[in-house]
Amino acid sequence: MKSFQVAEFNAPLKEVDQETPQPTGTQVLIKVKAAGVCHSDLHIWEGGYDLGHGRKPLSLKDRGVSLPRTMGHETVGEVVAFGPDVTAADKGDLKVGDTALVYPWLGCGKCPTCVGGDENMCVVKPNSLGVYCDGGYADHMTVPNPKYLLNLKGLDPVTAAPYACSGVTTYSALKKVESAFNSPIVIFGAGGLGLMALSLLKAMGGKGAIVVDIDSRKREAAEAAGALATVDGKAPDALEQLAKKAGEPIRAVIDLVGNAQTTQLGFDCLTKGGKLVIVGLFGGGATFALPLIPIKAITIQGSYVGNLRETAELLELVRNKMIAPIPVTTMPLAKANEALTDLQKGKLVGRAVLTP
Repeated sequence: MKSFQVAEFNAPLKEVDQETPQPTGTQVLIKVKAAGVCHSDLHIWEGGYDLGHGRKPLSLKDRGVSLPRTMGHETVGEVVAFGPDVTAADKGDLKVGDTALVYPWLGCGKCPTCVGGDENMCVVKPNSLGVYCDGGYADHMTVPNPKYLLNLKGLDPVTAAPYACSGVTTYSALKKVESAFNSPIVIFGAGGLGLMALSLLKAMGGKGAIVVDIDSRKREAAEAAGALATVDGKAPDALEQLAKKAGEPIRAVIDLVGNAQTTQLGFDCLTKGGKLVIVGLFGGGATFALPLIPIKAITIQGSYVGNLRETAELLELVRNKMIAPIPVTTMPLAKANEALTDLQKGKLVGRAVLTP
């Protein structure tokens, strides 16, 4: 088994050859067909998050992320073998040879939050694959239980891999602003998540979105993907442009970037009673004036990936609505380091997907 691991934060990934694991207990062994390279991987690779305001960066090591670690939480694989404790009922519609999307956002599995179906929100012991446990930057991977494997039933492995993160993340965020779907919403960021959000918004019945990005290539990609309009976030009149292009009060903003500039502009463009959903983890500190939150009755809500149920709903939506996939750049597993540096430098449009 070959994998590429973070052996040291901020250092090149290390190529590792080891025995291919055999599934034990309820585990499932998969042969990886596609592994998306997500912006969150950059934070894991770098070891933390910028909290702004001169605060000490949030250390992933302090939060339980141990090294070495094989990243990769957007994984599709072929089922190779089931562990000895997997029953026929556990397998459901899965059998050896099937291709499935891995749901990676696991928790302890026992606390009330996990039992209620929101493992992605577990605070007892997060066990996310590719973060706290080894993920898909490898040619094989073990998944703890068949219930975390969603049969693709004919969907393309390469374009489906990002649904495990960028897909379910945007789907969950969009569900939080469904009440504003009859008017234009604003989306910050036209990378993999932004383009995914545009496709899903249309499929979910939304009127459409104005997309804000500082990269002209990404704005062009957003327009090609069906954005109602785009705005350069660096423009001095960006706020005025948003108001003009919306043509009516803006009731919802989804910030897929999450820095001081985007959250400020997102906050400022909202009408009374509006909602700002922050998804991106770029980092920094909030800059908006606190009295305006009650004066404008603004809701500020965080949204972290999505749960297993939402991921299953998303795949059904993709099948039923024939949603166009986001642009992907396939790269061999051996170029995992190059994929990360390309993402870090902003060279990628859409998603890089490693194909072992």
